[in-house]
Amino acid sequence: MMDIDRTAPVVVELRETVHAPLETIWQLHTDVTSWPSWNTGIDTAVLRQPLAPGACFDWTTAGLDIRSTVAELTPMRRIVWGGPAHGITGIHVWEFEQAGNGVQVSTRESWAGAPVDAAPQAMHHALEESLLAWLKVLKTTAESRN
Repeated sequence: MMDIDRTAPVVVELRETVHAPLETIWQLHTDVTSWPSWNTGIDTAVLRQPLAPGACFDWTTAGLDIRSTVAELTPMRRIVWGGPAHGITGIHVWEFEQAGNGVQVSTRESWAGAPVDAAPQAMHHALEESLLAWLKVLKTTAESRN
């Protein structure tokens, strides 16, 4: 199984328990094209092929245009994507695990590259805030559909 780059200058790991069916959470999270409809941090998202390893999707967040490639996909359990964007190489792992009456959603991401090397603390803060916001809105949206 693929993991983030643990030697990267920026690594963020977070968890959130979501009290909604795993199927609901997985559907929200993997319906890439619908991300902007529930995640205000994402301006556009387009998946041009079925979601599977090797599939690419284009999305815009915080004014940045990003093309991500799916590296791994285990339905209802795990998705890994990443790629270069604006001089930053990102690797993003999402995992979903049933935990009692909820689902433990874990996210971890690494960033490396010249922009990260130039301002690691600012980049860490930006990534952490982005992932905290994503988890919060995923939780709120999934639980409201429960």
